[in-house]
Amino acid sequence: QVQLVESGGGLVQAGGSLRLSCAASGSRFSIYNMGWYRQCPGKQRELVATITSGGSTNYLDSVKGRFTISRDNAKNTVYLQMNSLKLEDTAVYYCNAYEFIRGTYWGQGTQVTVSS
Repeated sequence: QVQLVESGGGLVQAGGSLRLSCAASGSRFSIYNMGWYRQCPGKQRELVATITSGGSTNYLDSVKGRFTISRDNAKNTVYLQMNSLKLEDTAVYYCNAYEFIRGTYWGQGTQVTVSS
């Protein structure tokens, strides 16, 4: 039903910024709740940020004030703006879409590496 493709990852110095994008194919993107997860080396995957179909957002405590999740329903895209990046933000970041009836979908992930 939904295919998710992340982009925007890469190598960045501590204190820098990256903007991740998640492009969704399929219909009715606007009804999905969207999220960004990350998996750090040797750690369990964790929820970073969510944005509901209604636009409400929530964040992992450690990224509050630094990361912003947003969505553009006209473009079927969700974004994660990451500022003031820290070494501990290094992870593979995954896009997620959830709707109770239609199900849960995952992207393949994009690598974010923070150096220095």
